[in-house]
Amino acid sequence: MENLLEWIALKNVHGIGNHLFKRLMDCFHSPHNVFQASSQELLKTDGISQPLARAIKQQKITDWMKKELELAQQKGYQIITQADDKFPPLLLEIPDPPPFLYVNGNLSGSSMNIAVVGSRNATPYGIAMTRQLCKALAGYQATIISGMAMGIDTAAHLGAIEGGGQTIAVLGSGLAQIYPAQNRKLFHKIAETGAVISEFPMLSAPEAHHFPIRNRIISGISLGSVIVEAAKKSGSLITARLAAEQNREVFAVPGSIRSSKSSGTHALIKQGAKLVENAQDILEELSPVFRYSETRQEKTNAPEAETLSLSSDESRVFNALGPYPLHIDDLSRKLAIDAGKLAGILLQLELKGAIRQSP
Repeated sequence: MENLLEWIALKNVHGIGNHLFKRLMDCFHSPHNVFQASSQELLKTDGISQPLARAIKQQKITDWMKKELELAQQKGYQIITQADDKFPPLLLEIPDPPPFLYVNGNLSGSSMNIAVVGSRNATPYGIAMTRQLCKALAGYQATIISGMAMGIDTAAHLGAIEGGGQTIAVLGSGLAQIYPAQNRKLFHKIAETGAVISEFPMLSAPEAHHFPIRNRIISGISLGSVIVEAAKKSGSLITARLAAEQNREVFAVPGSIRSSKSSGTHALIKQGAKLVENAQDILEELSPVFRYSETRQEKTNAPEAETLSLSSDESRVFNALGPYPLHIDDLSRKLAIDAGKLAGILLQLELKGAIRQSP
């Protein structure tokens, strides 16, 4: 317990950020050694000034720090430091890894991590593609990393779970402040086989500036990042940029050229990100790490007409639909079916779970 308190204490010295914390660890190997070092020894570390050395020497373990650790332990969460064997090795390679991580679940699983992120306000196409892709990747023992936001992130976690694999959620809040609240059940479901992690103190609120900070963990913990449905100004593009800066692979799932929600992903493809149509596109790029069968067929989550016991009219309408929403008037003209009759067929298809009405 005392050792963890020293990690918390050093992290909370005013003026010590993640870069400088890492330099101190490279020089002294533990917070205990940092606190035991003389001011002269501390000053030999690049970035340590006289005032900062004095602040380190004057730092005390406070009641807040003790309560922080007690709260994590009461919740059954772990605090895993850079010195711990469970700390993700890929994360240690980035310039500014978090000194420690709060963990709900098990973080000692696969190191074959792939990040999948995208729009919170995703289209049905984006949701379906993400779940299908992550389900397939989970079948190849990949661990899916995402941010547990609504939309693409949620679909990524669910796809991994459906595929029987592990998934890790990286929060932009403390573990005692589950965000978004709608994903409370998902928070606990992920922790059953994977982990929910955060670098922020337990009671930290989901403040806006936390999310770009946490994105470096999403990309840093992963071999590559897959971007699905990102607009030109999107937090997901920050993850892509960070992945490139961290010398990780960047992938992008294309969408409709008419959809503004895919403009960012299309820009990434133009800039050199690998276009992704299926799991194989990712696995081939990361083939030195992944072993997989060339003959293995991916299963789509999309239902097939012959498995749904559809009538001839229902099959005709079903087969005319695609991944993007189509207005009933356009569908009526396309199939030359009266709008009233078509509405009845669409209702039957929806009741059978074959299609979904979009707002």
